[in-house]
Amino acid sequence: MEEMESNKGCRRKRQHGGLVTMPFIFANEACEKLAVVGFSTNMISYLTTQLHMPLTKAANTLTNFGGTSSLTPLLGAFMADSYAGRFWTITVASIIYQLGMTSLTLSAILPHLRPPPCKLGEQVCQEADTRQLAILYASLLLGALGAGGIRPCVVAFGADQFDESDPKQTAKTWRYFNWYYFVMGVSILVAVTVLVYIQDNIGWGWGLGIPTIAMFLSIIAFIGGYPLYRNLDPAGSPFTRLLQVSVAAFRKRKLAMVSDPKLLYQNDELDAPISIGGKLLHTIHMKFLDKAAIVVEEDNFKQGQAPNLWRLNTVHRVEELKSIIRMGPIWAAGILLITAYAQQSTFSLQQAKSMDRHITKSFQIPAGSMSVFTMTSMLTTIVFYDRIFVPVARKFTGLERGISFLHRMGIGFVISILATLVAGFVEIKRKQVASSHGLINSHQPIPIPGLLACAAI
Repeated sequence: MEEMESNKGCRRKRQHGGLVTMPFIFANEACEKLAVVGFSTNMISYLTTQLHMPLTKAANTLTNFGGTSSLTPLLGAFMADSYAGRFWTITVASIIYQLGMTSLTLSAILPHLRPPPCKLGEQVCQEADTRQLAILYASLLLGALGAGGIRPCVVAFGADQFDESDPKQTAKTWRYFNWYYFVMGVSILVAVTVLVYIQDNIGWGWGLGIPTIAMFLSIIAFIGGYPLYRNLDPAGSPFTRLLQVSVAAFRKRKLAMVSDPKLLYQNDELDAPISIGGKLLHTIHMKFLDKAAIVVEEDNFKQGQAPNLWRLNTVHRVEELKSIIRMGPIWAAGILLITAYAQQSTFSLQQAKSMDRHITKSFQIPAGSMSVFTMTSMLTTIVFYDRIFVPVARKFTGLERGISFLHRMGIGFVISILATLVAGFVEIKRKQVASSHGLINSHQPIPIPGLLACAAI
C-alpha cells in the first residue's frame, strides 16, 4: 500500500516541465489565438454581409456566443480539476473547437449553406434561412464548448510546468505569464491585420479557412510536447471544496468557537495535492467559516484517515473559501469592465465602418483591424514592464515582481477608465458630425480625423 501511494506521488509530480516545454505551449497559443481571434474578430461583418442578418440580431448572436463562452469555462474547469486533468481537457476542447470552425468554414465555401448574394439595387437582401442559421448556431455552440475547455486550463497548464515550491523557479513563473501574453498579443495582432484583410478583400473561404488550419496546427503542436509536460493529477474541483466548507460551517453554526486556532483541524497529507504553491495560513477574518474546521465527536474518523469533508474541513480549505470571498470586489469591478469591452467586437466595429479610416488616399484601415492599436499598446507595455519598469520598481519595493498583482490590476483599471472616457467623447463628436451631415442613421464614412477614429476603439 505504501509503495502504491509512493508511486501515486511520483505520478502527481512527474520530473518534467520547465522551460523546455515552453516552445510547445507558446506554439499552441500562437496558433490557437490566431485561429480564435481570426474566427471571431470580424464575425459581425460576416453575419451582416454574408448571412444578411440585421445589425441588432447579429450583435445579439455574437454577444450570446460570448456570454456562453464565458460560462462554459466553469464546466471545463470542473472537468479538468475533478476527472480529466488539464492536458486532456485542453486537447478534447481544442478538437471540439476545430469541429465548430470547420463547419463554419464549409458554410462560407459552399454556396447552398448561405443565402445568395445581394442583387444590385436591392434594398433588402435575402436573410439566411432556418437550415443555414442552424449550421451557424451549431458552429458557434461548438466553439463555445471548446472555449470552455481551453480558457480555464491553458494558462494554468503552462504555470504547472514550474514548481512553485522551488525558489529558483518562482521568478520563472511570472516571467512565463508576461511572455505568454506577449506571444498571445503578437498572434492577435496578426489576426486583426492579415486575416481581417483576407476576409474583407480576398474572401471568407480563405478568411475562415486559414484560422481553421491554424487551429489544427495548434492541436498538433500541443500534443507533440506531451512526453515533456509536467502533468499534475486532478486534485478535485475547487467548486466542490468551497461547497463542502460552506455545508460543514452551516452544520456547525451553533458551536462555540475554539479558544486557540491551533486546535482547528489540519491535515498536510490531505491538502498536499491542492497546496503545491504553499499552504494557506489561518486568518482572523470571517470566523464563522472556521467552524467547519472544529473537530467534534460526531465527525467520527480515526487518526490517519480522511474525514467526511461535508462535516469537517482543514484550515487550508477554509482559507480557500475566505480568499474567494475577498476577491468578490475585484470580480464585481471586472463585470463592468467586461460589459464595456463586449461592445468592441460588435457595435464598435460598425462605428468604425462609419468613419473615414484612410491613412492615405489609396489605403484605409479595415474596420475589423481597428483593435490593432489595442494590441500594439499591450505588446509595447509588456516589454516596457518586464524589461524596464520591474527592475526599477524592484529597487524601491524589494519585491521580485516589482509591484504586487493588486497594484498592477489597479493601474490597469485606471487606464481602462481613461480609454472609455476617450471613446465616449469621440462618439459624441462622431454623432455631432453625422448630424451636421444628415447621416445620423447612416453607415456612410464621416470625416473624423484618423487618430480620433482610432481612439473610439
